[in-house]
Amino acid sequence: MLYNISYILFKLKIIQPSANAIDFWMDTKDVLKLEYALKHGNYNTRKLAAEALEHAGQCSSVPVLLHAMNDKVQNVSIAALNTLEALGCSDDLVISITKKRFNWVKNLRDKEAKQEANKGKKYNIYRWERASKRSFERVKEQLKKPMR
Repeated sequence: MLYNISYILFKLKIIQPSANAIDFWMDTKDVLKLEYALKHGNYNTRKLAAEALEHAGQCSSVPVLLHAMNDKVQNVSIAALNTLEALGCSDDLVISITKKRFNWVKNLRDKEAKQEANKGKKYNIYRWERASKRSFERVKEQLKKPMR
């Protein structure tokens, strides 16, 4: 009863559901409430709802997860990807989209790991003079000379 009241207050945009409420909806397999939380919650609620849909979800929640996959917050997007993979719907389009997105996530994590590994290194940077810069400098010098 308490979690139903919190859902009503959430729909009225007064409060955000707690992690306990989302766990309760996951245990009772209340997919509609989880999908609503995934659409309209804050970033933490959206992440928890995506993870809860992995356990309680059905293939009917795939459109909501595909929409959540393009979320601005990276953790929500990754949670939606993991849920889509765990649901294992046999739709070829969903499978190809998740594979491409997982490659994107893998590349992003590799890039962050590479930046973290190179954080303490110092490099000798040599400034080579490019031809375009040299010609620009020549034009500047010619403009300084008086015209005849």
